[in-house]
Amino acid sequence: MAEIPITVRGDIEPRAVDQLRRCAEAGDAVAAAICADGHVGYSQPIGGVVAYPEHVSPSGVGYDIACGNKAVRTDVRVDDIRDDLPRIMDEVFARISFGVGRNNAEPVDHPVLDAIHKADFAPQRRMVQMARNQLGTVGAGNHYVDLFAGDDGNVWVGVHFGSRGFGHKTASGFLALAAGRRFDERGPDGEMDSPPVLLHVDSQLGQDYIAAMSLAGEYAYAGRDVVVDKVLEILGATATYEVHNHHNFAWRERHHGVDAWVIRKGCTPAFPGQEGFVGATMGEPSVILRGTASDESAGLLFSTVHGAGRVMSRTKAAGRMGNRAECSERDCPTWVTWAQYRHERDRAGVGEHDRFTLCPRHPGGRMVKRRGRIKAGEIDFALVQEQLATAGVELRGGAADEAPAAYKRLDAVLAMHGDSVEILHRLTPIGVAMAGADTFDPYKD
Repeated sequence: MAEIPITVRGDIEPRAVDQLRRCAEAGDAVAAAICADGHVGYSQPIGGVVAYPEHVSPSGVGYDIACGNKAVRTDVRVDDIRDDLPRIMDEVFARISFGVGRNNAEPVDHPVLDAIHKADFAPQRRMVQMARNQLGTVGAGNHYVDLFAGDDGNVWVGVHFGSRGFGHKTASGFLALAAGRRFDERGPDGEMDSPPVLLHVDSQLGQDYIAAMSLAGEYAYAGRDVVVDKVLEILGATATYEVHNHHNFAWRERHHGVDAWVIRKGCTPAFPGQEGFVGATMGEPSVILRGTASDESAGLLFSTVHGAGRVMSRTKAAGRMGNRAECSERDCPTWVTWAQYRHERDRAGVGEHDRFTLCPRHPGGRMVKRRGRIKAGEIDFALVQEQLATAGVELRGGAADEAPAAYKRLDAVLAMHGDSVEILHRLTPIGVAMAGADTFDPYKD
């Protein structure tokens, strides 16, 4: 059997390349590639693209089906809103729901909800109320709503998020079905280096997945449209130009003379002339780019980065959250892990409801169970906030795991892609809104 061509851009850890090769070989792929922002993901690496002649891969598409980026240029000039920017970002953060499982405080109607109500894949119909509740919400993790100062002097709006709980439940349901379980059962807890889940496109399950994935994609697009429209309303602005595309999806394309299902997990399609919005970190310029016709582009299966790419895990950056036993006295900083507290309480022979404390400052007090940080991270987020404020960025929400130091530099990542893309606009952040600190989003890419 001929060796499958695999293209690697940038300094990618070997484990991520091994994941990509495993995925490619499992489905007799035409070719595979990993972009310069790539890193280890579940089964298929984030930033990886694989072209299968006869299979689609729910594990390759992932849980946040059709996560994507939309950017619009507005008719508002940056200088005209600069003084009002704090109020604008306050309103963005107040009116758009950020965080895990959040509902939209301002529900909207949309034709995609009728499509879900009549979905070809019947189990999706039961999710219409959840889809309605979450339409226009952003979630957490690396998902955001940003305002930018464009290199043209205009205000730009940029968003990044996907299909929320609707996409997540669709993905998890098909992973359960592929394992021989019911759609509403929990699927197997696979390891990060698990082989890919592949569905033959001629099977009923494969056809059902393609239909369900496509509908989740429509829902993701609708959500981004709703959020951008709300920001435009807050700005009192009109969009004069837009770029909207996605990743975490399977497309039917032709590569190396073969028709194939192309799975892009955390990387953006960039065919010649196709435009895309690629976000950087909260403190650095993002870009509008366009794919080019070149051998380099073809080697990457006409794909490019979808962001800067992580260099630091969320836990390493922000620390670890867990249950703590905290002194109940006001403003007392004393705490221990809940496991340590229980161990010491048992050693002392004290009952669960009896007064007991490990606080040396308040020996007559008690300790209460709360969730908090039990391991410090490497990033001082207070310093990050100060630096962003000095740079003129109005930050709402965010946490250490999304700090610039946790990511590669976007310019360096794009340089690794040579002439496969060209930069059309650079967008400097002036307002960033994300979920608050210490949140985790299972729907993120």
